[in-house]
Amino acid sequence: MAATQVNPTRMELTRLKKKLVTATRGHKLLKDKRDELMRQFLDMVRENKALREKVELGIKNSNKNFVLARAGISNEVLGASVMAPGQEISLDISKRNIMSVDIPQYSVKTRTSDPNDIYSYGLAFTSADLDDAVMSLSNVFEDMLKLAECEKSCRLMASEIEKTRRRVNALEHVMIPDTKEKIKYITMKLDENERSTQVRLMKVKDMMLKESIEKSRAQDMQ
Repeated sequence: MAATQVNPTRMELTRLKKKLVTATRGHKLLKDKRDELMRQFLDMVRENKALREKVELGIKNSNKNFVLARAGISNEVLGASVMAPGQEISLDISKRNIMSVDIPQYSVKTRTSDPNDIYSYGLAFTSADLDDAVMSLSNVFEDMLKLAECEKSCRLMASEIEKTRRRVNALEHVMIPDTKEKIKYITMKLDENERSTQVRLMKVKDMMLKESIEKSRAQDMQ
């Protein structure tokens, strides 16, 4: 047993008791952290599911519009129309902390604020279906960005939950029981040593008392 390998002294007993108090407090804090992470993780999962359904529907509608647009114009005209985009975007990434987890936040800045800059072609040789396809993609872009942010956040939260769960289990099933076992072992050893000391003191007392009686009898006989 691991408990038999410790030094059964009062100093070691005091140290282990302090360690047990710290481990118990840490176990409670980690459990609270795990529970709060799970709560926020489930909220993110529900948000992620709703965003994915919305994005998939938007991409599906956009693909339909592109199929209709392709049916009305030639491949050469379609390729030339979308070859040089008129709008440019830049992605800014920041972070926010949730229970010691750095969650990414994405924000997009466009080169111009004109919403018509999403069309990189003239309207003379293209169909309205192509306009609808480009517009539908533009509308779903923001939701796609939110979906990417949410999915990354879910992965980070899941990783942190797993690490926290392992720490909680290590404290609950290994460290705290092992420390309690050592404390129990040292306490039993100290009690045993104390009883042995008391027995020895009683024997010494009896021997001294017996010796004193014998001396007293010897003096009386003289």
